[in-house]
Amino acid sequence: MILLDTDHLTVLKYLDNLQYGRLRARMEVSSDRDFATTIVNAEEQLRGWLAEINRQQIPQRQVVAYDRLQKLLDFLSGFSLIAFDERGADEFERLRKAKVRIGSADLKIACIALVRKSLLLSANLRDFGQVPNLQVENWLEE
Repeated sequence: MILLDTDHLTVLKYLDNLQYGRLRARMEVSSDRDFATTIVNAEEQLRGWLAEINRQQIPQRQVVAYDRLQKLLDFLSGFSLIAFDERGADEFERLRKAKVRIGSADLKIACIALVRKSLLLSANLRDFGQVPNLQVENWLEE
């Protein structure tokens, strides 16, 4: 299984993105064709649109944000959402005790990938590179 971080998901959401073709081509030739994302990535994206809806006090101004939220939910329904489960939580605690210092959401994503022995696709190699034994690659680079 290959897990897509938010930056790779975002590229796939927008067909006119310059990196879309490159990423799609890499996915099509991958020997592992099981692409998924994590519930943590879904949470990150949902939080953004929910915050935008809450910022707009006038219902007419919420229409666009609700539309984008609906499109996000439709898009995410095309992927398996991999859970942050007990094994991931245990790995999270182990890595925190080992002084791995990256953001909590990124560490949860890393832990999901670690316990599932999955490759993580992310452009954030600086942070994810701090996680021991994590397989992470950036397919958005040439």
